[in-house]
Amino acid sequence: MEKKVRVRFAPSPTGPLHMGGVRTALYNYLFAKKHGGDFLLRIEDTDQTRYVPGAEDYILESLNWCGLTPDEGVGVGGEYGPYRQSERKEAGVYKQYVDQLIEAGYAYYAFDTPEELDQMRENLKAAGVAAPQYNANSRNSMKNSLTLSAEEVQKRLDAGEPFVVRIKIPRNEEIKFQDIIRGWVVVHSSNLDDKVLYKSDGMPTYHMANVVDDYLMKITHVIRGEEWLPSGPLHVLLYRYLGWENEMPQFAHLPLILKPDGNGKLSKRDGDRLGFPVFPIEWKSPEGEISSGYRESGYFPEAFVNMMAFLGWNPGTPQEIFSLNELVEAFTLERVGKSGAKFDPDKTRWYNEQYLRAKSNAELAQLVKPFVDAKGYTYPNEEYLGHVCGLMKERATFVTDLLNEDYLFVAPTAYDETTLNKKWKENTPEIIEELQSILEGISDFTASNIEAEFKAFLERKELGFGAVLPGFRLLVTGAGMGPSMFEICALLGKNETLNRIQVGLERVAELKQA
Repeated sequence: MEKKVRVRFAPSPTGPLHMGGVRTALYNYLFAKKHGGDFLLRIEDTDQTRYVPGAEDYILESLNWCGLTPDEGVGVGGEYGPYRQSERKEAGVYKQYVDQLIEAGYAYYAFDTPEELDQMRENLKAAGVAAPQYNANSRNSMKNSLTLSAEEVQKRLDAGEPFVVRIKIPRNEEIKFQDIIRGWVVVHSSNLDDKVLYKSDGMPTYHMANVVDDYLMKITHVIRGEEWLPSGPLHVLLYRYLGWENEMPQFAHLPLILKPDGNGKLSKRDGDRLGFPVFPIEWKSPEGEISSGYRESGYFPEAFVNMMAFLGWNPGTPQEIFSLNELVEAFTLERVGKSGAKFDPDKTRWYNEQYLRAKSNAELAQLVKPFVDAKGYTYPNEEYLGHVCGLMKERATFVTDLLNEDYLFVAPTAYDETTLNKKWKENTPEIIEELQSILEGISDFTASNIEAEFKAFLERKELGFGAVLPGFRLLVTGAGMGPSMFEICALLGKNETLNRIQVGLERVAELKQA
């Protein structure tokens, strides 16, 4: 019987959740749901020096906004908790496994001071070692339980001398594992250092806690960013040394999200420079610095998630618009690419446009209503707002763009200069006055009736659209372009339309005389 799929998203509360972190959470969520499994949220706060107040709440709120609700973990609970590593440390989860490694000879105590470590690196540099590190070659010259007697080690421990526990990387061995995305990964042990697993304050490092927690929480697949690929061999060794090799999860390391030009990893600085967010929701640092988020910038969470899914994955079909449920059905790790995915801010806006246009006018009316009210605009009812949204949504990217033109709420007080200077001819007032008379005679003032009478008028006068429509639009809206004038007039109503034409003729005459 196959194991139930269990995956985890395990961010560190060291600041806001970057887009790359959201994508990692998304791919974990999609994979779990695709296979009827569990999606866990674990907070990896082993490095207390980098802990940022508010970061954990930010992570939870971000996932909630994206609709990526954990089945288990922080904020939800579950039988494998606690789900914060600091709490698991207090519960004594990790020490027994560190002791097990030491007793089996796979790890050792190291008492080297920071000064001694610096000196070791300087000596290795002087000897021509390009990348000096604490490893199989240098450890025998350092102050650790491999070079000190058992009595000396115990004496130092009893005296409370600071120490770390390091893994003992084997000599001359190829360490390999299979990655679902990248195939076989092979690393020679000479390229690895004896990483710290545990500190004398009782706090494990990321590597130790990560492996122990994944094992105890029965994680079947570890889906994480490419930056963790170099840690893969170390984690494989820990599974082996702890006797858990047969329980080791499958690994999948996701490609980087790159800058729009493809030159390097996308960062907050790139977003600030190019004018787009790199965080899902707004982040306010403890120092008061505010970083913009997609939510506050007007993006729909569905559009943001859809865009994120395509940063590294593709369905193998032309389809680009996917609901979260459709993503679950389509998603496979085998269709995640190895190479970095370029972020495209224009494509991101395109996604939002598609989701905006797919919403009903009634839905958009509810979304735009607070912004309309904030501007102090008056309107007869919410149905009117719906009609406004219907007229404007094909030209909008965000909900607030539906109000880019205020002429559907207030009569114009200024008139587009380009239209006034280039398209307003000497005979335009005379033509508009004749059109005004035609409009007055329409009893059922609908868009189709207005359009029919307008076209009949042009035909009788042997005029082209360009001779009448720009001036007509200018007087009613003040703008040089926009949605269908027939729809606009029908929405404004007969009296308002005629009044605007009359007032506009007088004001334009004054402007032309000035």
